[in-house]
Amino acid sequence: MTYERINFETDSERAVGDEKLQHALVNVTNRFRSARNKASSEVPGWDELRTLAREIKKETIENLDRYLIMLEENVKKAGGHVHWAKDGEEACRIIIEIARKNGVNSVVKSKSMATEEVELNSNLERAGIRAVETDLGEYIIQLAGEHPSHIIAPAVHKTKDDISRLFSEKLGVPYMSDPADLTKVARERMRSEFLSAGMGVSGANFAVAETGTIVIVENEGNARLTTTVPRIHAALMGIEKIIPRYNDLSLFLTLLARSATGQKSSTYVSFITGPRRESDADGPEEFHLVLLDNGRSGILANGETRESLYCIRCGACLNNCPVYRKVGGHSYGWVYSGPIGAIINPQLLGIDKAPELPFASSLCGACRDVCPVKIDFPKVLLELRHEVKETKAETGKGRELFFERLAFRLWRTIVTHERLYGFFSSLMYYVQMPYRGESGGLGSLPYPFSRWTRDRDFPAIAEIPFRERWKELRKEIGEGSTK
Repeated sequence: MTYERINFETDSERAVGDEKLQHALVNVTNRFRSARNKASSEVPGWDELRTLAREIKKETIENLDRYLIMLEENVKKAGGHVHWAKDGEEACRIIIEIARKNGVNSVVKSKSMATEEVELNSNLERAGIRAVETDLGEYIIQLAGEHPSHIIAPAVHKTKDDISRLFSEKLGVPYMSDPADLTKVARERMRSEFLSAGMGVSGANFAVAETGTIVIVENEGNARLTTTVPRIHAALMGIEKIIPRYNDLSLFLTLLARSATGQKSSTYVSFITGPRRESDADGPEEFHLVLLDNGRSGILANGETRESLYCIRCGACLNNCPVYRKVGGHSYGWVYSGPIGAIINPQLLGIDKAPELPFASSLCGACRDVCPVKIDFPKVLLELRHEVKETKAETGKGRELFFERLAFRLWRTIVTHERLYGFFSSLMYYVQMPYRGESGGLGSLPYPFSRWTRDRDFPAIAEIPFRERWKELRKEIGEGSTK
């Protein structure tokens, strides 16, 4: 698979100018933030639970090979099949081969970021296999031909009016203004898809190494139908989703639901261990687990950014990120958005495909403060920024880097020499005069400072520098005064 270079700067400018999107982003992120804050405040020792979850993920990721082998053995013991996919192409090929071997020409899917990552739907379609998303948000963006704009609310950028017009165009139904009517249309369409599909494809929120169990959390019930009604169930999951022990689930389920939607628990939590047994009332005859690498081993090898693999995909970092709340998910150019997208996309796609994303952050740390596994986003972002600069220097594209280093060396020379600093401060006061606005700030500066003043004023240099004012103030209060 080949991916285009992500143009965050261009796409984010377009998003900031979209009033409808701005309204939608404020509504949904405020709602999720409020619910998450309330839910977490009701759990005694919330911060200690986050610390414990981080320690478990750290130990798991550092021993990933051992836990993956344990998982494979236990899935097979339960009667399931395990497949290893080094990249997205191999993952799609495995699932398509399972479908063809069983004569499947129709697949239902539950929400899965891993399947979005490998573009499973388009690969199934090219293989002549019909694929239908059954999560309502995913169903909407599948009809629209778009990527998710939020990890847990994929169609957050669409209004009720957008969806009604989309349903009319794609499904041939009348325009509807009532959300309940729109949901009814989707439910009726999906019901027939569940009954006719030969295979269900899901992701997995967690996979338990010691039991071979995968766990899926959801609120609509579509994932449970996807994994129980069709004759075959195939689950695609990134290799980092593993946790060691069954008892660890109570901790991660406590953190996931509250961090994501503010719920104490999602409406449905499915525990799937192998295919249907003779005593089971329902379930698939075959169960396949596809373990996806797709660049994760490369992240694992980097001790500075390895903790990116701790993520449990709750979306809390998106809801609290001042950048995501302005630019939305599509500005990040791929399936993962917000702070987790800013650190994951460059590492999975290659730093040359997403060089702007590590800079799509103010480094305020709000993402780190709400992360249920305490990923140190600012630290990882700084490391990736360093890699971007080094890559530019190595590939001969370091012209900007050269001038940046030159500028900082010049700045260091000036600020470390008092007389030189005083001279340039006085000089810049007069140089700035043509650019001063009525407010006293600098409203329009030439390039490269124009990239700042295009959207806001730049503070003007004062006529009397602070060091002179300080001398005057010391005279007023007297040397040695305790005021």
